[in-house]
Amino acid sequence: MIASIPSPSFNSIDIGPFSLNLYGLMIALGVVAAVWLFGRRLEERHVGTRDDASAIAIWAVLAGVIGARLYHVVTDYDRFRNNWGEIPAIWNGGLGIPGGLLLGVPVGLYFARKRGIPIAVAATCAAPAIPLAQAIGRWGNYFNQELYGRPTDLPWALEIDEAHLQAGYAVGTTFHPTFLYESLWSLGLCLLLIWIDRRFRPAPGQLFVMYVMGYGIGRFWVEGLRIDPADEFAGLRLNQWVALVAVVLSAALLAWMRRHPIAEPQIDEPISSDTEAAPAGLDEVEPDTDEPDTDEPDTDEPDTDEPDTDELAPETEPDELR
Repeated sequence: MIASIPSPSFNSIDIGPFSLNLYGLMIALGVVAAVWLFGRRLEERHVGTRDDASAIAIWAVLAGVIGARLYHVVTDYDRFRNNWGEIPAIWNGGLGIPGGLLLGVPVGLYFARKRGIPIAVAATCAAPAIPLAQAIGRWGNYFNQELYGRPTDLPWALEIDEAHLQAGYAVGTTFHPTFLYESLWSLGLCLLLIWIDRRFRPAPGQLFVMYVMGYGIGRFWVEGLRIDPADEFAGLRLNQWVALVAVVLSAALLAWMRRHPIAEPQIDEPISSDTEAAPAGLDEVEPDTDEPDTDEPDTDEPDTDEPDTDELAPETEPDELR
């Protein structure tokens, strides 16, 4: 018997009178993980705090969701032409990552700059955090049983129930789990970017360009497996063209940035009291006034109650100390 990934039997969790949609929950969990990683990386570079990351994320995520939804509406306009009330219903799926990046990233960088964080450094800190959010958020497509790929009999093929089957496919057909492919690709990209940053320490901004290029490569081949309706040009889906353009432009930009790197900002860190050094020579010159000068030549004169002050005259000391 061929193994397969079963289709989920539910896409929401009921908590009392409330129903929690798992598509939205996965996106929320992805955002939480991304904000945590972003804040940690800001603190590692001493340019911000986790509170900064949270404040920036509020606006960046809001803008990203709006951009992602608008991108989906524009690229799938026929679905909404006579159903405008469906546009706000993001819990039913339909967030285009390219649109989220196009609007969410500039807004996030703007608010990072307002909090005193250099834009290029903020982009570097956010670079691995974004694919981490995508890796988690993609599981929302699994619970919605959407955006799956072509039919396949591979052991990890995905089962889809009859209500979510694309037209023309028989009940029991299994498909490529493109949500899983993109999730694993994004997670791998996140780990790769962290390793590159720690191993090679690229100049500020370059790591984010690497993210765009890496995500574009993964999205191009995953998009090629999908069978959901999409506009096509010259044999490629629209999102494949977007991914291809992103890869080419980011590769060119990365080449330019390597020739014109942005300097890492100098962070003035306070010196710890444990590492403060005493002024040099403080302990080296410490005159001893209690002990008499034993280098004085002996004399035949007996000791008297009043010493001869001429023998201890200041003009004789330099010759004695040299």
